[in-house]
Amino acid sequence: MLRKHLVSSKTSGEPGFHWRGAEVTRLEGFTDAVFAFAVTLLVVSLEVPKTFPELYAAMHGFLAFGVCFALLANVWYEHYRFFRRYALESPWVVFLNCALLFFVLFYVYPLKFLFTALFDRSEIGPAEARALFTIWSLGYAAVFTVFALLYLHAWRIRAQLELTPVEAMRTRVSLSDQLAMILVALLSTLLARTVSDRYLGYAGNIYAIVPIYFTIAHSIAGRRERQLQLQPPAL
Repeated sequence: MLRKHLVSSKTSGEPGFHWRGAEVTRLEGFTDAVFAFAVTLLVVSLEVPKTFPELYAAMHGFLAFGVCFALLANVWYEHYRFFRRYALESPWVVFLNCALLFFVLFYVYPLKFLFTALFDRSEIGPAEARALFTIWSLGYAAVFTVFALLYLHAWRIRAQLELTPVEAMRTRVSLSDQLAMILVALLSTLLARTVSDRYLGYAGNIYAIVPIYFTIAHSIAGRRERQLQLQPPAL
């Protein structure tokens, strides 16, 4: 299992952040199984091509599958890193974990439909496009709302976790990251429901803000972390 390999690897962990999770728990194992099933749902409708034209037609779905897989892998890694960092398994954390899995499974098909339509340049009417952008954005917001609640919980019990100043700052930055993703998704939803048909594409284009945000926010956080590391330890 990938998670077991990462945990046992000497290269696992983060410089400056002690990973408190040492063993793969049943909750994490269950989560891995659900993510594997979600990836299967991305390709389960594809039949094995029997002729070259069928193979060529099937390859049209390659890019869409690649993007969907990358998005799911990113969500999986966010989950993996959280549980490695904090090793939390309280009833609240278990509930949030199950909520995350629910949203991941529920939005696999809208995710696949959106990017398949995008890469195939399928004709979609304005009303359908509005509904599709709304479904996608609300699902995006739901997933990152769960992560925000998880990081908020870790932040609130930072004293119990004995987080160092650097670890506490990274926890706060991670919480800010989740809140920023929620804001982008809600802005996309607002645009999808309010702008005219001519400008409807902006509901999708607004996600271009995401890499810009991470570049700026993490550059600032990196400078603050280096300053924090230079400070003498409290006596």
